[in-house]
Formats: sequence, C-alpha cells, structure tokens
Amino acid sequence: MSRMNTGSVMTKEEHARQKRLQSFKEALRGYLFLLPWMMGIVMFVAYPLIYSFFISFQKVGVKNDGSGLKYDFVGMDNYKHAFVVDNVFPIEMFLFMREVMLVVPITVLFALLISILLNQKFKGRMLFRAVFFLPVIFASGQVLLELFNQGQGSLPLVERYNLADIIYDVLPLTAAGTVMDLLSKFVIILWFSGVQIILFLAAFQTIPRTTYEAAQIDGATPWESFWKITFPAIAPFIILNLIYTLVEQSSNPFNPILSHILKNTTDANTGYGYASALGWIYFAFMMLPILVLVFIARRQSKRTEVTR
Repeated sequence: MSRMNTGSVMTKEEHARQKRLQSFKEALRGYLFLLPWMMGIVMFVAYPLIYSFFISFQKVGVKNDGSGLKYDFVGMDNYKHAFVVDNVFPIEMFLFMREVMLVVPITVLFALLISILLNQKFKGRMLFRAVFFLPVIFASGQVLLELFNQGQGSLPLVERYNLADIIYDVLPLTAAGTVMDLLSKFVIILWFSGVQIILFLAAFQTIPRTTYEAAQIDGATPWESFWKITFPAIAPFIILNLIYTLVEQSSNPFNPILSHILKNTTDANTGYGYASALGWIYFAFMMLPILVLVFIARRQSKRTEVTR
C-alpha cells in the first residue's frame, strides 16, 4: 500500500525538480525571444563600449607603413589632459551641467502641466495630444539644427519687449546668462517634452476614477485631490521623466560637449584616445544625477511597499 502511494504521489524532491525544470523551460523560451536583441547589443553596443574604454588609455596613431592603427599605452594621461591641459572641456562641462540642471526640471514641469490639461474632457482632446507629440516624430537632430539656425528656436517676445535688458538688470550676470540661454531655446525645450507628456497621461490612467469621486464626496477640493491622490500616484513617473529628459538632453544636437568630442576625434594631436577619454568623463558626469534619481526611486518604492 505504501509502495503504491510512493509510485503515484510525487515526492517533495520530485516536485521541486519538476518546478525547476518548468522554470528553466520558461526562462529558455524567454531568452530565445531575446536572443536577436542580445546579439545586437553585443555586436553594436558592448564591443564599441569596451573598445572605446580600452583606447581611452591609449595614444592612438597610424603605423609608419600605413597598415593600420598603433596603440601606445599612456595610462591616465588622457583623463588628466582633459582637466589640466584642455582649457575648453572643463568650462563647457560646467556650463552644460548648469544648463541641464535648469532645463530638465522646467521640461518635466511643462510636460506635467500640459498633461494635466490634456487629461481633461473636452472636444478635440486627441487632436491636441497629437499636436504635442508631432515634434517627437518630425524634429530629428538635423531638422532641429536647421530650425535653430534660422532663428525659429527663440521666443519673439524676447526681442519685442526687450526682455534681455530687464533680465540682466534684475539677475546676476551668471544667472542672467543662463536664463537668456534658456529663453533662446525655449521653443526647442517645448519640442523635447512630447514623450514626457505621453508618460504623464499614462500615469493618470492608473488612478481609478472612483478615488476622485470618493474624495469629492468627502469634500476635497481639486487642489487637495491633486496633492493627496494625483501627485503620490504619478511620483514614480516624475522620476522616470527626469531620467528620460536627462538622457535626452545629453544627446541632443545642441550639446557642446559632443561637438568638442567630435572635434578632438579628428585632431592629430589628440585623436581617438583622448576623444574616448572625454566621452567616458562625460558619461560619468551624466550618470551621477541618474544614479541619484534611481536611488530616490528605489527608496520611494520601498516606502510605498511598507505603507501598503
């Protein structure tokens, strides 16, 4: 009788083995779907990254016989050169990071305000949503550069009402320069907010309508509903949009750091090695605020789990 039960009923070890086998099959099926993407990452992303990191410690030149490139190990000299010898890169990096700290919050704030308006019920809502997303489709890097060169990126009211003189009279010189640079690119900043608006609209759809109805019955005002219901629900999306905007600003066509890196790539005195070092320094500077935002997002997620 005990033998029959042993043969018909799965033991604990057999059940665990069967569960591991099932998990392995599911994981294998998922990896097979990911295989083309992983191959593309290895060939077109991982290898260039590793190669650029390798040559950032090298002095890259051409062999005397012209048969290929030669590499002379220089250690950290390329990285030291960026801050000790190069008198352009540190200044451009400081100015760019200062501009990013101003542009990124303004872009996300503008996207939040527009998404709140577009989330309301009114006629033609889908048309307005499409209008704000169109720049994401049409405004490629070269198109933006051409529009900016034609003077389409600035606000006409800046010259019409002579705002430059007012700003320089009211604000300190450094702050006024940053504000004027922001106003000169204000239209382009609006063009970079399309994806953020879509993400905020998606965030609003995660909040049940019954929650607002219950708050309204309890006498909550729209202002109180926003801070007590809407804002806590979309807080993770705010951090997501901040990270997305940081990445987008780091690769936009108006980035002076990228222009400086490309310039040094073709310079005979610096070349690929120094340009790669500049790229990795720039990557480290851009990753710092992103890591801070990721840390904040994780703490917020853990706090939310505890409250639940």
